[in-house]
Amino acid sequence: MKGCVFFVGAGPGAEDLITVRGMRLLQQADIVVYAGSLVNPALLGYAPEGCKIYNSAYMTLEEVLEVLIKGANDGKRVVRLHTGDPSVYGAVVEQMEQLDAAGVPYESCPGVSAAFGAAASLNLEYTLPELSQTLIITRMEGKTGVPEKEKIESLAAHRASMAIYLSTGMLEELSHRLIDGGYAPDTPAILIYKATWPEEEAYGCKVSELAQTAAEHNIRKTALVLVGDVLAKSGYAKSRLYAADFSTEFRSAK
Repeated sequence: MKGCVFFVGAGPGAEDLITVRGMRLLQQADIVVYAGSLVNPALLGYAPEGCKIYNSAYMTLEEVLEVLIKGANDGKRVVRLHTGDPSVYGAVVEQMEQLDAAGVPYESCPGVSAAFGAAASLNLEYTLPELSQTLIITRMEGKTGVPEKEKIESLAAHRASMAIYLSTGMLEELSHRLIDGGYAPDTPAILIYKATWPEEEAYGCKVSELAQTAAEHNIRKTALVLVGDVLAKSGYAKSRLYAADFSTEFRSAK
């Protein structure tokens, strides 16, 4: 569809972890506005020759919207390329509201978020029976705050699996707050830098050791923090779904 803006999830980093739909939208784009501080620039290789490329890392919101609106009004296919999945810390709704006001049509294409790229790289399962059946995706408050009820301590009280974004510069405080909230100091944690990128680095540690681990490996940004007993891959129960004595719609218990 011409004259439309497509919000596309670029995935966690690896250029072949964009969705097929996302790749095709890039291949058909007339204009691409990409989050240059986070999106792997190799993905721009999918864009056709002659496509106009804008790096939003150097643009204000108003400048981004000017490109999106003008491009769509000129009948162009405009791709707004966000890191991971646009619905997670993508700041897309504020853009969509302005497109609505301007009468510009738009669509969304999901992407693989970093938590799932990291799980694939590390062969993890976040929902192991009797350890955790919940994954909490959250972040520490920084320039953008978080609601009081979603403070790290409140979420840590569940002792569920947790993927913590955008918090690498606050790891000392993060450890204290996770422990104050309910995690034991020796709860397994993983610090994974640029999950799925060629330069990916991952380091296992304890919740109490996050800041020390980051300092030892000179990790200051672009890292995800994983926390929870599931990371040890031990002490869990097998799924009942495939148990011989469990009946399903497709199979009777034996």
